[in-house]
Amino acid sequence: MIFKTIVFLSHIEVLLILSFATSSFAVPSSNMTDEEALVAFSSAITYEPTNTIMASNWTRGANFCDWVGVTCSKRRQRVAALNFYNMGLEGTISPYVGNLSFLVSLVLSNNSFHGHIPSELGHLRRLKILLLEVNRLEGSIPSSLHNCFKLEVVSVAVNMLSGSIPGELGTLKNLHELYLGENNLTGTIPVSIGNMSALEEFIVPDNIFTGSFPSFMFNISSIEAFSLNDNSFTAYLPIDICLHWPRLEVLYLAGNQFIGRIPSTLPRHCTGLRWLDLSRNELNGSVPTEFGTLQKLEVLSLEKNYLTGTIPTCLGNISSLAKFSIASNNIRGGIPDEFTELTKLEVLNLQHNHLSGTIPRSLFNISSLTVISIVNNSISGDLPPNTGLWLPNLERMYLFNNQIGGSIPAYLSNSSKLFLLDISFNLFTGQIPSSLGNLPRLRFLYMEYNKLTRDPGFEELRFLTALTSCRFIERLSIENNRLGGVLPYSIGNFSDSLQTIDASENQIKGPIPESIGALRNLNYLVLGDNNLNGTIPPTIGNLRNLQRLHIYNTQIGGSIPEEMCNLRNLGELTLEDNRLTGPIPPCIGSLKDLQRLNLSNNSLTSSIPESFWTLENLIFMDLSSNSLSGNLSSEMKMSRVVEEMHISRNQITGKIPTILGTFESLNFLDLSKNSLYETIPESLGNLKSLEFLDLSYNNLSGLIPKSLESLNHLKYLNLSYNDLSGEVPNGGFFANVMAESFLANKELCGKLLLIPCSRQNSTTKHILLKYIVPTVAAVLVFVCLLCMLRAFKHKNKTSTLSSSESIQIPEHKLITYHELRHATNDFSEANLLGIGSYGSVYMGTIFDGTVVAIKVLNPKADGAFKSFDAECKVLRTTRHRNLVKIITSCSNPEFRALIMEYMSNGSLEKWLYSENRNLNLFQRINIMIDVATALDYLHYGQSEPVVHCDLKPSNILLDEDMVAHVGDFGIARILPKAEDAMHTKTLGTIGYVAPVGS
Repeated sequence: MIFKTIVFLSHIEVLLILSFATSSFAVPSSNMTDEEALVAFSSAITYEPTNTIMASNWTRGANFCDWVGVTCSKRRQRVAALNFYNMGLEGTISPYVGNLSFLVSLVLSNNSFHGHIPSELGHLRRLKILLLEVNRLEGSIPSSLHNCFKLEVVSVAVNMLSGSIPGELGTLKNLHELYLGENNLTGTIPVSIGNMSALEEFIVPDNIFTGSFPSFMFNISSIEAFSLNDNSFTAYLPIDICLHWPRLEVLYLAGNQFIGRIPSTLPRHCTGLRWLDLSRNELNGSVPTEFGTLQKLEVLSLEKNYLTGTIPTCLGNISSLAKFSIASNNIRGGIPDEFTELTKLEVLNLQHNHLSGTIPRSLFNISSLTVISIVNNSISGDLPPNTGLWLPNLERMYLFNNQIGGSIPAYLSNSSKLFLLDISFNLFTGQIPSSLGNLPRLRFLYMEYNKLTRDPGFEELRFLTALTSCRFIERLSIENNRLGGVLPYSIGNFSDSLQTIDASENQIKGPIPESIGALRNLNYLVLGDNNLNGTIPPTIGNLRNLQRLHIYNTQIGGSIPEEMCNLRNLGELTLEDNRLTGPIPPCIGSLKDLQRLNLSNNSLTSSIPESFWTLENLIFMDLSSNSLSGNLSSEMKMSRVVEEMHISRNQITGKIPTILGTFESLNFLDLSKNSLYETIPESLGNLKSLEFLDLSYNNLSGLIPKSLESLNHLKYLNLSYNDLSGEVPNGGFFANVMAESFLANKELCGKLLLIPCSRQNSTTKHILLKYIVPTVAAVLVFVCLLCMLRAFKHKNKTSTLSSSESIQIPEHKLITYHELRHATNDFSEANLLGIGSYGSVYMGTIFDGTVVAIKVLNPKADGAFKSFDAECKVLRTTRHRNLVKIITSCSNPEFRALIMEYMSNGSLEKWLYSENRNLNLFQRINIMIDVATALDYLHYGQSEPVVHCDLKPSNILLDEDMVAHVGDFGIARILPKAEDAMHTKTLGTIGYVAPVGS
């Protein structure tokens, strides 16, 4: 951000100079070149908020020197400068700008220009200023810019440029400033850049440059600012940087992989250095004491390295220092008392080290301080007492996770700019000062895990009433203290900005005030582990934005209010370990976003509502230790996501629903201590993720399913105290299970129990005759009926298809090779979508404006043309919404191309394996249905079945509505009618093929 400010100020200076140096007069009627170029420039602009260029101001016949953004030279009346800074323009940069042969300055910064930088800009031999930063330009930096030999300032920062820096730019002997930051440039810095003898600022952060430090640039003695931050430079830092760059003021090398020690010669010779950032590297060793000699240094950032030792006390000599950060290193020792001499210090960041000792008292007298961060150290002692200390500019104070004690000093309330105070995880004692309510800008207050108490003279927590005056407060965390007391009714007076309250583990007593329902933007409320009593107020249903509600381990009683069903954004609800009674509200099914629900250890009664089982996003549920009755529903709908089900210690009856076997993510299932009966479903063997299964203390009977042997992840099993019979399985998990898992099942036998199973034959025979034989017979009858129905449908479908073969397929549009070249910008890399075995796919816009995907076959690839013929043969006979549609084709003896629908969301493979893209559950299901529908059509929807032979995620494409389309039929096979059952030879991808859904 500092560099953006530097760039902006330098560019404003340039524009001011140009505005005084030039003016406009009448244009000779014979001079039309510049006007035509300007008209072409405006034609390439597709959007302009003020409409002054495209309509009201830029009109033919008027003096173009009077047009907005145009400045002409005095003598020749030719265009000398174009300035469209921050005008909200969209479009491309017309190459006709290269015809403005007298142009000195071109400023298009802070707009939305896209496309390439025209190489025709290289025709502008008089150009000195080229500012194109903060746009959406792509492609490479044109090497033709080296022809603009008078260039002094070039900025193309904050775009989407790629490729390397053209070596030809090294011939620009007059260039003073080069800004290339925040692009996607790659490669190494060209050695020729070292020939820019006048260069003063070289700024290339946030790219993908590699290599070592470009020491060849030491040839340029005029360097004042040098930034390589956030690239991938490696190796050691040179020890003689400032010997070659005596004028150096700014050195940014953060975010690379530089190694070794910080050279002590760096501060020794860089006496003019103002900003030094070496953070986020792999530097080690101690901080050189020579830094204390840099009297002009304003910013010193060394964070996130592997530095050791102590903080040099001599840093207190740098009177100009405004920011010092040495966070996330291995620094030990104390905070130097000498830091109190840093009267201009604004930011002090010492977090994540091993500092000890106390905070110097006089540090709190530095009136310029805005940020203090000492997070995660071992600082101890008390904060200085209230004696003449004042931090008027303090905005953020982070003291998290230290050993600081004593009371919270009242002088903090004098810091009127303070918006974040974090003193959590310390040893603070005493009262929370009500004076904190005097902080008008306070937004974040974290005081959890201390030993704070309330004002002993009052029962209510008065500081909460005081904090309601902080109208911008968003987060309040006071958990795990020793507050006691009662929540005041005034808690409802907090402003709408409040989003989070965490007051758990505080011994708070009394009821929850009904006024809490006034906090309409609250999204996180935690009141657990307190001594609260009374009931849950119905007004809590007014908290429509609430996402997490945790009121656990209190003495709250009564029923769960039905108004809670109004919390449609609720994702977590934990009410366990209370004294709740009555039923679970039947309307609970309206909480569609609920993911975690814990109602355990209460006295809830009645059956589990049917609507409860419709919570399709529920991941965790715990209803254990209540008095719930009735049956478990067979219509459960959370089968895809639920991971844990705790329903033990209730009075549930009936069967275990077989649908539980479809819960593919379930890893914990506890149904113990209920009254369930009949057999254990075979379907439980499908729970491949299951780790814990407890069905003990029920009335279950029958055999232990052999399918449970396939539960490879199972770690705990308890089937004790049931009426199970037959042999205990001995495969899979059962090979290592203990006999304690089967206690009090008198009819069980087997090696594990040391009980032979011979006496169980009559029981086994009884079960076989009663259950298995009838089931098998029913299945056989069903299969026969299904086969007869399938044969009947196939006969009808064949006759229908035969009649449809006479339908004429619409004739495709014709398109020429030259039209394809035009549509793809001559098959440019910018239009390239991907490369396959037989060719490449480009995006293009054909003559009627349609955006298409163009698959161009590589004639040199073995089998490419054969693949083209196969794909044409298949796709000219198929029509389906889930198959990629062929618009037309282009073919000659040396060229083959298919023009297809463009799928804007790319392939399924990119969505499955990209960190930046995610498919939700419903999208995955829809994609699977789309693919299955396409395959069903190919196999059974026509007279001659088609076998794709290469179905994989990369061949499944997604349109703008995320509808899946199967494509790439290059090796597909059409099976003749007589060969429906023939075996095809193995085709497709060799080796591992990624699954279509995961």
